[in-house]
Amino acid sequence: MHGRLVPMPNRASLRQTLEAWPPERFVRRWPGFATAKVPVPRRPELGPLYQLVQRGGEEPGHYDYKSFLATVDRDEVLALTEDFPARWHIEQFFDMHQALGWKRAGTLNLNVRYGQMSLALVAQAALHQLRQRLGSPYAQWEAQSLAKRLLNGLDGDLRVQDDTIVVTFYNAPDTLRPHYEGLPAKLQAEGIDPHLPWLYNFQLDFRFK
Repeated sequence: MHGRLVPMPNRASLRQTLEAWPPERFVRRWPGFATAKVPVPRRPELGPLYQLVQRGGEEPGHYDYKSFLATVDRDEVLALTEDFPARWHIEQFFDMHQALGWKRAGTLNLNVRYGQMSLALVAQAALHQLRQRLGSPYAQWEAQSLAKRLLNGLDGDLRVQDDTIVVTFYNAPDTLRPHYEGLPAKLQAEGIDPHLPWLYNFQLDFRFK
């Protein structure tokens, strides 16, 4: 069933209202977990709205409450135990990657937006591989932290040696060295041609000092 489900601010006034509800309004689903669903008064032209509440705890006076608003009449147990927790994957996506361009549209021109999203996906794929290679703690950093704390502070130079462009870093973290130093040999060991057609068929290698 489609519709929106959003948490209500956990204000003291809301908690006091929920504590004043009669006990029979809640349905005990399993030990320590009860739910309630009530319609919310609203102008007819705006459509229906429902308040879904989950109550935790077994003893009166020691309950904790979480309240949500739903735009459709839905099974509150399914909504609160499965549907709402599933949204965490979406929040993780925006937490990790919103700085790559997902947090603002900038324009309504679809061609520009599609181009922007395509570049954001390329950057996201590259950062995903970087996180996998570096592991903890970098794997848990969101894009903005990676940019400021890892990539933005790098200092180095470029030189050409035969058919190889050598990038030398002077202040990179040691965790980068085993993954990128001697890169052409590493790629060849994996059966990958290290020459880059889009870079005039040069190889790319890294040094760390």
